[in-house]
Amino acid sequence: MTTEPVSLTSALASFTERWSPRVVAAVNDYDVRVAKVEGEHVWHVHEHTDEFFLVLDGELHIGLREPAGERTVVLPKGSLYTVPRGTEHRPFAPVPTEILVFEPTGTLSVGDRHDDVPDHVDVTTGHALA
Repeated sequence: MTTEPVSLTSALASFTERWSPRVVAAVNDYDVRVAKVEGEHVWHVHEHTDEFFLVLDGELHIGLREPAGERTVVLPKGSLYTVPRGTEHRPFAPVPTEILVFEPTGTLSVGDRHDDVPDHVDVTTGHALA
């Protein structure tokens, strides 16, 4: 990690891949990741950690499978949401969207348990910035 300020605009401009997060900073044992997203991710669960989403640009929908049933939260630009640990969820972006995610270092982008991963979703713990 760098000890210099990080421009999120520059970080996001450094790659084009969708659903392939880049690690831009670390806070204690957590990664701060940015990603460009569009279309559907995969239904998945993080059994031992919450997952924080902040929409930098665009709009993110997060489908949730909860004990009371399924619902979707809609996050426009500037909105944030934390998916509680153990909650099955699937992010979806109807338009090109840029997000910031905060989760423990080493957390897989597809969680601990997931459906079949489509080719457009990168199974990663986050890539270093170029």
